[in-house]
Amino acid sequence: MTIDRDGVGELIKIATERGRKTRKDLEVGICGEHGGDPDSITLCQQVGLNYVSCSPFRVPVARLAAAQAALTAVERDV
Repeated sequence: MTIDRDGVGELIKIATERGRKTRKDLEVGICGEHGGDPDSITLCQQVGLNYVSCSPFRVPVARLAAAQAALTAVERDV
């Protein structure tokens, strides 16, 4: 199951931005099945979350997705 970008994804982005206005070092993340979904991980990286957490059997997929999202972000910045 993937996080809905236009609804829930926008709420996550707003909450992260507003939380960090108050506390610059605020760490934000998600856990659960969304933490192991590649599309949700990409969204989390794009909105600036610090971490995702998922069940152990999803960790390999989550690591790969996080690495790909980070590389894509670097490519956008260059």
